[in-house]
Amino acid sequence: MAAMSSSLCFDSSSLSSKTSSFSINSLRHSLRFSPNFVSSPRRKITCQTSSLAPSPSSLDSQVKSDKKDFLHITDYDKATILKILDRALEVKSLLKSGDKSFQPFKGKTMAMIFAKPSMRTRVSFETGFFSLGGHAIYLGPNDIQMGKREETRDVARVLSRYNDIIMARVFAHQDILDLAKYATVPVVNGLTDYNHPCQIMADALTMIEHVGSIEGTKVVYVGDGNNIVHSWLLLAAIIPFHFVCACPKGFEPDQKTVEKAQQAGFSKIEITNDAKEAVIGADVVYSDVWASMGQKEEAEHRRKAFQGFQVDEALMKLAGPKAYFMHCLPAERGVEVTDGVVEAPNSIVFPQAENRMHAQNAIMLHVLGA
Repeated sequence: MAAMSSSLCFDSSSLSSKTSSFSINSLRHSLRFSPNFVSSPRRKITCQTSSLAPSPSSLDSQVKSDKKDFLHITDYDKATILKILDRALEVKSLLKSGDKSFQPFKGKTMAMIFAKPSMRTRVSFETGFFSLGGHAIYLGPNDIQMGKREETRDVARVLSRYNDIIMARVFAHQDILDLAKYATVPVVNGLTDYNHPCQIMADALTMIEHVGSIEGTKVVYVGDGNNIVHSWLLLAAIIPFHFVCACPKGFEPDQKTVEKAQQAGFSKIEITNDAKEAVIGADVVYSDVWASMGQKEEAEHRRKAFQGFQVDEALMKLAGPKAYFMHCLPAERGVEVTDGVVEAPNSIVFPQAENRMHAQNAIMLHVLGA
C-alpha cells in the first residue's frame, strides 16, 4: 500500500466556544507529542507536511550502511581478526577474575535462530551474552522455519525490530546470507553447512593460549573435508600458517575454497589422502565427526570409507610429543578419535570448548561496536 501524506495545521485560537475544554486539552496533548508539531511562543502553529509511513527499505539501507556482520573469517583482515582475539583474551580474564562490572550488553537482546540444534552453541552464546549484561532469546526449529513457514527476508526484518543482534545456526549457507542481507542489525554465523567461523575463532584463541600463536604453526585436520575445514582454509587466507587436510578420496573440501586459500599466498595449504604422513611435525592434530548432522544416513558408509583416518594414540605418536589434540565436539569416541586421545594430557578439547563463549563474546562486542 502506498504511503499516505498528510498536512497537519491547526490554530487553537479558532476553536469554537462550544468545544469542550476536555477536547481542547486532549488535542493539545496529542499535538504536543506529535513529531510533526512545532509551536512558537505566540501560539502560532507551524504546519509540516510529511509521510505518515516512511519507506522501510530506505530506513533499512540507512542502518545497513553502518552494520557489521560476522559471516566468514575473510570478511575481516588479519589485523581485525587478531584484535578480536586479543579482546577475547581480555574479556575472558575479566570474567575469570569474578569481576561482573563489565556489562556492555545491558539493555540489549539477541535472537538466536537454531534450525540445527547444538548444546555448545546455545549455551556459549546465551551464557556469554548474559554474562555481559544482555538477554538472549532461543528460537528452535519449531519456532522459526525459515523458507517454509515464513520467508527468510521477513524473519530478518521482524527480528531486527525486536533485537539488537541475530545469531543463526542453519543448514543452508544461503540462509545466513539472506538473513544478513535483509536484517538491519548485525548477524553472526553460528554455523552453516559451508562454514563455522565462530568455532575457528575459538580454535585460534585456544592455540594462542596453548601453542603460543597461530602464525607459523602446522595444523593437521584428519577426517571429512567439511565446514570446519572450510573455515580453517579461510583463516589461512589471512593469517600465515601451514594447514593440511588429510581425508579419504571423495571427501575433499570445496575446491574453490582451497584455491582461495592458496591464491591468497599467505599459508602453505595441502590436501592429502595420507593421514600418517600428514601429521608428522604437527603442532595441532584436529578431528571432527565423520557424519555430521543431516548425514547420519551415511554414517555406516562413511565409517568404511574413513578407515585409516581415526586419530588414535599411534597417530598422535607420529605427530610428535609436542602436538596438541583438538576436536570441535561432539565426539564419537571410538570412531573418529579414541577415548585415550581425548583424555590424554595433550588434549585441549575442553579448553577449546570453553573458548567458544569467549571468542563469541569478542565477536559480538566487535559487531555491536561495544
